[in-house]
Amino acid sequence: MPARTGTDPVEPTTQVASVLPDDVAAFAHRVRRAATEADGVAPLSEQSVAAIDAAAGSDVRHVFSDAGYANVLIGRDGEPAMIEAVVDPALRRRGAGRALLTTALSVARDLVADPSPRAWAHGDLPGAIALAGRLGLERRRELLQLRRPVGPDAPSLPPLEVPDGIVLRTYAGPADDAEILRVNNAAFDWHPEQGGWSADQIVERVGADWFDADGLFLAFDAADPGHLLGFHWTKVHDADLGEVYIVGVDPAAQGRGLGRLLTLAGLHHLLRRGMAEVELYVEGDNTAALRTYEHLGFGRYAIDVAYG
Repeated sequence: MPARTGTDPVEPTTQVASVLPDDVAAFAHRVRRAATEADGVAPLSEQSVAAIDAAAGSDVRHVFSDAGYANVLIGRDGEPAMIEAVVDPALRRRGAGRALLTTALSVARDLVADPSPRAWAHGDLPGAIALAGRLGLERRRELLQLRRPVGPDAPSLPPLEVPDGIVLRTYAGPADDAEILRVNNAAFDWHPEQGGWSADQIVERVGADWFDADGLFLAFDAADPGHLLGFHWTKVHDADLGEVYIVGVDPAAQGRGLGRLLTLAGLHHLLRRGMAEVELYVEGDNTAALRTYEHLGFGRYAIDVAYG
């Protein structure tokens, strides 16, 4: 793909593919890294970054031009398709973003016959807000990023106190996978991305470079040691930043304080790992989870918005 400079005119011509050629995939990764550096916000989610290199037969369509990249991920069980896009920071405000998004919306509607696919704006930056307005898109979903300092100068974490009747331990290997999958899909049966997992999603994450068995906490019923009540999967991004990656509680075990217990277990672990700060993502309308996290000292850091 030819390189352009900031003074070259941008031809907002887009192409669509089911699988990206290697050079275009490399270009997409370069552009997302450049946008992350320029904006301080990653333009694509973990799922969309992985989709850049997806093999033939996957539920993804790629839209690209010589100024940017977008992908369309098919939603599950009637959920709207999801779009994420990024434009080279040096080539913005010349119609490239509008061309990418217009094509991606058309592709998404053709894929699932859905009149309202969702386009994510990570960080909800002014340029994204303006583009959504020009295309007649409205805010449909908000995903909040919360952060809490945990370093030496941060407010102390509450003590971790495991109540009677609960066994708290870390991941012991593949024998735990079936229960993690069961609880995940029960806890997130409403969630477009987190719900409906298969065993492949567990295997993929356990095999990731960032996976740490000591950072995956499992809470069991002491009266039934094989029955998982909830889990907290932590993640380390770099030497300073950790993440409350997934907290899932079996709906049948709600009301026992497991969300707070599991979150605290992970926070203490990340503190021991030397993290200075911990982030998490939560749906903007999940008032119960927001209350739990606010009581543990988390505050709003950024927002991602799905437009449709």
